Amino acid sequence: MPEHTAASRLRLSGLCFLLQILNILLFAVFVRYSPEGSPGPCPPQLNCSRRNQDSGFQQPRFQDVHVQVLLSFGLLVAFLSRYGAGSAAISILITAFAIQWAVFIQGMFYFFLNGKIYVGAQSMVSADFCTAAVLISIGAVLGRVSPVQMLLLALLEVTLCTLNEYILLSLMGVRDSGRSLTVHTFGAYFGLMVSRVLYQPHKDKRKREEQRDKGHQTDVFAVVGTIYLWIFWPSFTSTTTVHHNAENWAVLNTYFSLAASTMSTFILSPLLYEETTPRMVQIQDATLAGMAMMGMAGEMLVTPFGALIAGFLVGLISPLGFRFFTPVLHSRLKIQDTCGVHNTHGLPGILGALLGTLLTLLATADTYGYRLELVFPLVAQGSRTVTDQALMQLGALPLTLLLATLGGGLTGAVLKIKVLRCSPDAQNKENAVFREVPEEGSDPSANGKEELGISTLV
Repeated sequence: MPEHTAASRLRLSGLCFLLQILNILLFAVFVRYSPEGSPGPCPPQLNCSRRNQDSGFQQPRFQDVHVQVLLSFGLLVAFLSRYGAGSAAISILITAFAIQWAVFIQGMFYFFLNGKIYVGAQSMVSADFCTAAVLISIGAVLGRVSPVQMLLLALLEVTLCTLNEYILLSLMGVRDSGRSLTVHTFGAYFGLMVSRVLYQPHKDKRKREEQRDKGHQTDVFAVVGTIYLWIFWPSFTSTTTVHHNAENWAVLNTYFSLAASTMSTFILSPLLYEETTPRMVQIQDATLAGMAMMGMAGEMLVTPFGALIAGFLVGLISPLGFRFFTPVLHSRLKIQDTCGVHNTHGLPGILGALLGTLLTLLATADTYGYRLELVFPLVAQGSRTVTDQALMQLGALPLTLLLATLGGGLTGAVLKIKVLRCSPDAQNKENAVFREVPEEGSDPSANGKEELGISTLV
């Protein structure tokens, strides 16, 4: 056992060392600061449509996005009573690596010029978006993969997520400012496919028992996480339209949607569960669903009541999914979704994409006025008809699902290779960081000798 534990520690330490040295070398050779903040024009060889002028480094907006990714997502994966605050520490590790790797990979697609990658504020914002997709995926497999496997998941997913984003936003001209597809949908179904590949029948009962194990003592994480979602997510949704007058639509529609989805939880929860008032984790789920719904449609809705209707409906669909569809995922599809990312990110992301497609069909110069050029520039320029743009928006959904499932399947196969696996006892020691909050009824003085129900991948 001691040698297994030492090997586990060295495996994580060694991988972190190798990945950080790799990033340092790649940055030294390829990455330079962009001249985008200078008064001169942007070099025509760069894809300038993917970046904004760095006026004051867009500091408030950048901080909103970064806080949202680092703090809110960190708290969202910390509410499970079997994992506790240790999972937030791992999420910081994944964020630290994924941001660096995303800056490089996205730079190769968007900011590569004369053998160099030029990065600026928008590069960091885009990297934060990609990191959010990785953290969503990790929510589907939390507690069943080791930190080493999470790092490898991030390495592969950042690459595939960037490829998906490049195809959709640059090649197809899809509008997805708040990332219903490229973050929420891709991240959710990538993680669910990894979970499916890592499924183990003989451990299914144990995993199912802990799948939605939210202890009352850890509701504080859900409280703080939900508050941060309310504060920062509207900025997160509207960051890519910060230079547009359409920004106000994305911000306000997101607020209206999350308000309506929260109200839906108080309507439906007492009917589905034997509780008069929803628990904070249920309100947290509704908040996430309402904002994922507005990822694509946030800048397209022209009336407040439309955002209220959308938020209200997704606020009903998400808890129904937890109540009725999640058991099907376990029993029939053999998918163990630890944090319920399907109902809080995947399904709302799909619904948001469908809503965005419908709104695209209704887009006219009379409806949008001068904003048509901001929201649908290709339509305003006459390069596309509204129908063509709507078909692109609709086609982006199956393409995202295809890339996410294929990428998740490939990643899951990589994580199952023998060199990354160890005995159940050794894996239990390696995952000990997740058990900073002991299970109710266990003896915290037992020094980890008592079984706490953490599931493992063997």
